[in-house]
Amino acid sequence: MINLSDIRVALVGVGNCASSLVQGVEYYRDVDESSPVVSGLMHNIIGGYKISDIKFVAAFDIDKRKVGYDLGKAIFSEPNCTKKFQDVPELGVDVQKGPVLDGVAETTMDAFLVDGKQKPVDVAEILRETKAEILINYLPVGSERATRYYVDACLESGVALINAIPVFIASDSEWIKKFEEKNLPVIGDDVKSQVGATIVHRTLAKLFVDRGVKLDRSYQLNVGGNTDFLNMLKRERLKSKKISKTESVQSQLRNRLSDYNIHIGPSDHIPWLEDNKVCFIRMEGRKFGDVPLTLELRLSVEDSPNSAGIMVDAIRCCKLALDRKISGVLTSPSAYFMKHPPEQYRDSTAKEMVEEFIRGERER
Repeated sequence: MINLSDIRVALVGVGNCASSLVQGVEYYRDVDESSPVVSGLMHNIIGGYKISDIKFVAAFDIDKRKVGYDLGKAIFSEPNCTKKFQDVPELGVDVQKGPVLDGVAETTMDAFLVDGKQKPVDVAEILRETKAEILINYLPVGSERATRYYVDACLESGVALINAIPVFIASDSEWIKKFEEKNLPVIGDDVKSQVGATIVHRTLAKLFVDRGVKLDRSYQLNVGGNTDFLNMLKRERLKSKKISKTESVQSQLRNRLSDYNIHIGPSDHIPWLEDNKVCFIRMEGRKFGDVPLTLELRLSVEDSPNSAGIMVDAIRCCKLALDRKISGVLTSPSAYFMKHPPEQYRDSTAKEMVEEFIRGERER
């Protein structure tokens, strides 16, 4: 029997991000509902929904070490390497085989074990059978064809979408129209971590603007050891990722930097870092009297829990939209939770927009 307070979620890609999200739902299961502030959470309750209301009903992957296994076990299978911070029981949800398409890069062929005898399921049919409400796209960066396949499955089966990767769906007018026609909400694109490279870089860029410092040039380099960084060694898969991260920072400036003067993107894969991501930011500008100013920052974070903290809020905002029968792109949640939303806002403005959306004072 379906509990009406449940938020029924399907996962595409049972990797590190999915692992942290599933662990987090279990970790915060018994949190005090009366507490307005909980360590690690931006919101304890959203529109009456607790994190424990999130129920995983379907999951799709292509690695034989995960396909056919319970989701509670699969999230700890190789090549996943994110921090284990919570035991997870069996969830009664078996990971099912999705189509490979372009979900595996040349650089990750040896990292993922694909069994050709395992046949892909009909994803749209599984979404209908499990009565999923929201699908989260956690495919590897550059999975253009695979993402479109799953988005089509959402539209066919009547399931909302949260697009956590930089394949442009929620920021593409044609896809937005399709979700509107199906009366379904979508949040995207490319999840912005709680305190990650992009949000820190954006904040510093806005600080320079607000304090009257002219930013002349900047770079952001990132290294890590998970399969996401291994996947991005294939530079052809990075086009949308670089656009997403660069535009997120450029949007905070009064005057855009030339392509020559801004460089943002992954730099290399260092296996022993595992799910730890190390970010290096450099900003060069001119303050009063055109006197030079240089800022350098090093940020080290466990990558996947950093995004899961955002996702638990995005899921509940998406559920509110379903309850309110709002279709198309959710502008406010996308602006606050994502790097490449259809409309960019200052983060302080986007945060207030989300609060208004949660209270029902803003439609989308």
